[in-house]
Amino acid sequence: MNEPTGLVGTLVGLPIFEAEWVLWLLILLSLVSVAVMVERAVFYRRHAVDGDAIRLQLAKLLDAGDYAGAAEFLQKYDSLETNVVLFGLREYRKGPDAVEDLLAGAETKERMRYSRRLSFLATVGSNAPFIGLFGTVLGIIHAFQAMSANFADSSGTVFAGISEALIATAVGLLVAIPAVVAYNYYNGVVKDVVSNSVLLSKTLLSQLKSEAPNRES
Repeated sequence: MNEPTGLVGTLVGLPIFEAEWVLWLLILLSLVSVAVMVERAVFYRRHAVDGDAIRLQLAKLLDAGDYAGAAEFLQKYDSLETNVVLFGLREYRKGPDAVEDLLAGAETKERMRYSRRLSFLATVGSNAPFIGLFGTVLGIIHAFQAMSANFADSSGTVFAGISEALIATAVGLLVAIPAVVAYNYYNGVVKDVVSNSVLLSKTLLSQLKSEAPNRES
């Protein structure tokens, strides 16, 4: 048999229709994904705090009316929970309604910092299998192309080509699965941190609301 001619032959001969670059792309995505996983793990561990202990100490200082001491206490930490509450605490004189708005804005900003690069893991997890499948399709195309050029030994050529092509699908899954697991885990970490932030914020707001009538009088 003759090799494909015309437009099909031209497309098959283009470098983009070679399967090898797909494997290199998947390997690159895998390395970057691992780097993101490690960076996020270090980040979350470095900024982890004991939310319950901080809440108890914060409540104690607020009950004593020591807002300056509460702010100084929170400044010792660099976490989503403490940064959000500290942002509202510095403006406590504006009242609970204004502070509540400030807390919501600060939480959005801090959540973006904690969720940074997680979208990359989600993208890799959802698209790596398709990239691997693309590489498999390209490999099968070239396997059948080799069969048409050497029809006498077609069976061995096709099976060997298909087995090599399936490696791309396997690598794609191998890249995608850890990325999806890491994304779901880190997303859970962010949700836990945000829930602790909400509790600390409510602690501040409840104190401000309880003092609001006294200030008005």
